[in-house]
Formats: sequence, C-alpha cells, structure tokens
Amino acid sequence: MEKTHVADSHDLIRVHGARVNNLKDVSVEIPKRRLTVFTGVSGSGKSSLVFGTIAAESQRMINETYSAFVQGFMPSQARPDVDVLEGLTTAILVDQERMGADPRSTVGTATDANAMLRILFSRLGQPHIGSPQAYSFNVASISGAGAVTMEKGGVTTKERRSFSVTGGMCPRCEGRGSVTDFDLSALYDDSKSLNEGALTIPGYSMDGWFGRIFRGCGYFDPDKPIRDYSKRELNDLLHKEPTKIKVDGINLTFSGIIPAIQKSFLAKDREAMQPHIRAFVDRAITFTTCPECDGTRLSEGARSSKIGGVSIADACRMQISDLAEWVRGLDEPSVAPLLAKLQHTLDSFIEIGLGYLSLDRPAGTLSGGEAQRTKMIRHLGSSLTDVTYVFDEPTIGLHPHDIQRMNELLLQLRDKGNTVLVVEHKPEAIAIADHVVDLGPRAGAAGGEVVFQGTLAGLRASGTLTGRHLDDRASLKPDVRKPSGFLEVRGAGRHNLRDVDVDIPLGVLVVVTGVAGSGKSSLIHGSVAGRDGVVAVDQGAIKGSRRSNPATYTGLLEPIRKQFAKVNGVKPALFSANSEGACPNCNGNGVIYTDLGMMAGVATTCEVCEGRRFEASVLDYKVGGRDISEVLRMPVSEAVEFFAAGDARNPAAHKILERLADVGLGYLTLGQPLTTLSGGERQRVKLAVHMGEKGGVFILDEPTTGLHLADVEQLLGLLDRLVDAGRSVIVIEHHQAVMAHADWIIDLGPGAGHDGGRVVFEGTPADLVTTRATLTGEHLAEYVKS
Repeated sequence: MEKTHVADSHDLIRVHGARVNNLKDVSVEIPKRRLTVFTGVSGSGKSSLVFGTIAAESQRMINETYSAFVQGFMPSQARPDVDVLEGLTTAILVDQERMGADPRSTVGTATDANAMLRILFSRLGQPHIGSPQAYSFNVASISGAGAVTMEKGGVTTKERRSFSVTGGMCPRCEGRGSVTDFDLSALYDDSKSLNEGALTIPGYSMDGWFGRIFRGCGYFDPDKPIRDYSKRELNDLLHKEPTKIKVDGINLTFSGIIPAIQKSFLAKDREAMQPHIRAFVDRAITFTTCPECDGTRLSEGARSSKIGGVSIADACRMQISDLAEWVRGLDEPSVAPLLAKLQHTLDSFIEIGLGYLSLDRPAGTLSGGEAQRTKMIRHLGSSLTDVTYVFDEPTIGLHPHDIQRMNELLLQLRDKGNTVLVVEHKPEAIAIADHVVDLGPRAGAAGGEVVFQGTLAGLRASGTLTGRHLDDRASLKPDVRKPSGFLEVRGAGRHNLRDVDVDIPLGVLVVVTGVAGSGKSSLIHGSVAGRDGVVAVDQGAIKGSRRSNPATYTGLLEPIRKQFAKVNGVKPALFSANSEGACPNCNGNGVIYTDLGMMAGVATTCEVCEGRRFEASVLDYKVGGRDISEVLRMPVSEAVEFFAAGDARNPAAHKILERLADVGLGYLTLGQPLTTLSGGERQRVKLAVHMGEKGGVFILDEPTTGLHLADVEQLLGLLDRLVDAGRSVIVIEHHQAVMAHADWIIDLGPGAGHDGGRVVFEGTPADLVTTRATLTGEHLAEYVKS
C-alpha cells in the first residue's frame, strides 16, 4: 500500500486552549474539507470559537503577509487568547452584519453587478455618452480650466490646461434618488422674533453661541417677528452658505439654518440619532423622489443611452430574474466575456433565492439574512478551493422552502474542496452536517465548554441540551384566542405589494409568514408600524461604543446609581464609569489600549483598578454587601434575586431585570459591552426595553433569530404572557414552532418579488394545515406530523 504523502496528513484544524470571551480552555479538532455545524444555546460560546478564535486568527495571519505600508491602512487585530491553532486555511467570513446604510450603496454597487452593467452600456449603449463613469450615479460631472505654471530647464512657462469628467450623477439629488423638503413651520414659529425664541430646532437656543451669531451677523433684525422678514432676510436666515463674520472681535461662521441642519443632523444614519433629534427630523423633513431623475439617481445623459430600448436605469429597476433573461438575450461577440460574467452573477442571485431583488434596491434596506446571502454571491463562482468559509446562521430570514436551497449551496461549497463552518440552530440545517460541535452546557459563564463532538446520530444520543431538543416539534393549539377587534390595512402597495387589503386581529398572537421576498416586511413595517400605539422591535444593530452595556442601554444603571448614592450619602455620578467615578488611569475603560501603528494594538488590564473601571475609593461604598463593580459583574439571573428583597431591594431596577430575564437573557452580565452581543441578543435587549412601554401592539421581526431549540419554548411563553396582558402581538416569522403556536396566520405569496405581494391565506394554523393550500401550509403540515 502506498504511503500517504506527508503534505496530505494535515487534514484537521486543531484548536487547543481557547479562552476568548467565555470559552473555558476549549480544545477541538475540526475536519477539513467537510461541513461542520456548531450548535449550542444562545450565548454558549459558538461565535467566540468560530469567529473570535478560528476566523480572527486566520485573517490576522493573512494581514501579516502584507507589507508594513499596506498593514498601516488595515484594521489591526490582536491575537486571540488561545494556546495552539494549527492547520488553519484562509478564512472567508460571511456574516449577518447589515450592509452600510450609506444612501448611495445599492445591491448593484455592493456586488459588482453595477460595475459590469456600466462597462456594458459604455460599449453598446446608443447614443454613446462616454466611459463607464458616465453611467455611475456616484460620479459627478465636473469641468474646469486654468493656467498651469511649470519650470522647464530653468525657464518658467505658463500653459493653459482644461479638464472635464463626465459622470452619471443626477445634479439635483446628487445621486441619492430623493430630495429633502423642509417643513418650515417645524423649524420656527413665525409669529415670534429670534430673541423671543422663534427657533424650535433641538440645540438652537439664543443663550449660547447661536444667539451671539444670530444677533451679531447683521443680516436680519433679531427683534422682528420672522413673518415680517423681507425675502432677502428670510433667504439669509434659511439658506445662506457658511460665511465668515466677526462678532465682538471674535471670528465666527454664520450658516443658514437649512445647510446647518443638513450638515449636522442629516449626515447621520437615522438609527444613530438621539431620540429627540430623530423625532425632530421625522417631523421637519420629508424625503420625496427626485423630480429630475425620478428616483433613478442618474443624469439625463445616462438615462438617454440605451441598448435595445433599455437604459441602465431601466435595467437596474428590473427584478433580477427578469434582468437575467434580458442579458441572456444579448448576443454581442465583442463583449462576450463580460456578458458571461454578468450572466453568472445574476444567476447566482436567483440560485440563492434573491431573484426578487432589483439592483437599485438600497443596501441598507436588506434584512440580515438578505445581506448575508448577497455577500455569498461573490464566493459561489469562485475557483478558489481549500478555503474555510464561515457562516453565521445562514438560514435566518429563510422560509423552510428556501432552507433546502441554502443547504445545497453549502454542500456545493464543501464539494469543491472547502472547509465549511456553520453556526446554526435550525434542525433542518444541522441535519446536513458531516461533523457537529455542541457547546454548552448553558449560556454565559455557565457555558464555554465543548459538550459533544461527532456525528449527527451521536448528537441525538448524547443527552446534551441540543441532542434532547433536536426532534422537538410544537403541536397546534387545541383552541385559539378570539380577537378583540381588527386593525384594518387597505390598499397597501409598498414595494411588491399588490393593493393588499387585510384585517389584522387584535388581542391575539398573529404570525405573518411567506417565502423570503413575498412582502411580509413591506406589509407590516409599511402599513402598521407607523401607527399610534404600535411598537416595532427589529434586529438592527444597537448603536453603542464599548462603554455601553445592558445596564446603560436599558436604563437599569439609573436606579442602581441612585440607590448607591442614597445609601452612602454621596452623589450618583460617582457610580458611573463614564463620569466622576471612573478610574483616572484608564478613564473607566478597565483596559489600557496601546496603539502600535500597523501592528495589532495591545489591550492590557488597567493595573490601578484591575479592570473594575472605578476609582478605588468608590468601591468602598456598598449596597447589600456588594460594591458597584461587583453588581455590574453579576449575570441578570443573579441580579434579579439580589435586588428583589433585603437591604438591596430596588423595585425600579428589579422590574427592568425581570424583563431581561423574561426575554431569555438571564446569562448576560450587566456590564457586558453591547458590541459583543449577537443579532438575536440585541433584538431581545430591545424587546426588554420596549416591554416597559405603553404600546398596545407589538411587532417582532423574527424573534427566534439566534435562539436555540430549547429557548424557543421560553419565547413562546413570553409571547403568550404579552398577549394575556392585553397586548396585540404581530410576529414576522419562519420558524414552524411559532406558526403552530399562533392564533391567526397571514400568509403572503405565492412566490417572491413580482410573483408575491398577495395574501394567499388568512386563518387559524389548523385550517392552514388541513387545506395545505400554500407552500407554508405544506411545510407546516409536514412539521406538525413528524
């Protein structure tokens, strides 16, 4: 028998002694060129092992192969806390991070499809208008001329030079597709003068610098009511470009109110604004489709150049499945390689179940699952092999019907000779694993250990939490609740909806289902979310620095600080690591960051406070025998008991903690940085905050994201409690356990994109299962039966 070549013996990725986040000296061996699924309850350490250890080290080592000059421009990464990592291959991460919400980023620009279309039009478009730049809505047309002074052989000469760039950007909306209109009545009260406080914009008070500038600029009379201003005065107040002025000998800049608002408020992503500023922006500013380019973002020239009667704007507006057909019909030998590549990219969209999107769809409006699948497109046609692909719950946002396709794609990547690592909770996705690594036994500090590794059959028989719940099936409820009323939706036409009329029952648990792209979010977020008394909880990232944690985000720290201050007779600011109580050495960070240029920065625990983040004297003050740093290190489950009774009794804090425990986050510590939470955890933190609000109708967008099979039961219990407390709950969901538990189901379809957008079923889950009239019905019937 032939001896194996030594080069072929490296067929395992070996991890020894991993201690990232909550991992407790974890050691695993992962087979290469196989599909390995990582399971375990939410917070058990799956992401810490897969993303924080294996993928992070692989990326760090690749970055180190670049020159120091290039590394200076790249994010530097510290080596993960692990003893040995062997057999790593290049890792490609396909995660669920939403794509940037930059208004100029679209599905086409994010996937190279636009770049190829632009070249295609610049070669074949009639009339010919210029290079590919002339078809790009991110390139403005500019031209200029002037004299250039040069020295040649000791003689100075002047030459006239001119240049021009033809871009495709619509000059009116600057390539954004929409223009902003200001409701002036929301900016000021025109019956008052500036000195009487006419301005109603947050932060614009006449007491500070704004007052000095407005009084001293001389463009208008600050004591005259705004309605009496001349045309010129009003124009200066509202629209004047930034101009240097001198007030009391100080150099200042005067800027009209509207350019100032655009620069300060509108430059930010709406989600990142503080609540009072977001409310002002929603009140004062309307975004309307640009009248000049009709929302296509492109200049007149770019829209006039066509191939067979189709302009690039028309092509980007088409549903991708239709665009693929159009491209297939172009027979032009001069651009054959380009057409083949474009065709492949568009077919990949369809293959992965995103054929219902269009290339002009803003990237920021994609859901987490859609964003992840869009990122996958780059890798499907890649001829690279022996690569490690790392996926984070690729089945999120997928109907059971689509999960089958996703599984085939993952197996396709494996069969090309790649190592595929998948973090996943859905039994249908765990079923295709060659190898399973189960982490646990519980979450947070009670997790971080490998409780099983081996085959799927071995997992079933292992008795671990995942093994026991793998075959769980929720059954249909024997009787459903009766609605207390209805919320009417009439003529909904957002995105692909076809004039939908639907009555959503109130006072019950309503589940909205349908394949990805059938119009569920368009219906609920478009027609229900904006109404009074409706609270929508989505999975968007929580904006926060590494100083933010569950205690600060939920408002829990406030009653705790007050309690510490009252018991000890000192001021509350001492008990904030972002305020007076911060350790002076590390400014309340708990660690000292040393920036080493292109090398990974080093974070060392602060020697003065030993990572506690507070000044030593603050830790002398105690409540119930614990200092503030000990309280922040408690998991929620322990803190619930601590603040419930005895010396530390704090009803306000206890209420918030109970809500965090209710949504299944008992394992989080109060001081854990928000930046380390997973998508599902973020949504549940938001849910805990919103549960305290007065809203009568709750909208949840796939709350089972990131939930282990064992936690889904707890979530169903929580939804029941919300309904029993008199709330109406509307859930957009693909998980069959939630569908089976519903009182009423609204199913959209029958397909995605322009094949969807209609209500194909409304009624009880039992009726849906009996009729099997829709795709959802078939899958639910299979699920309940098995």
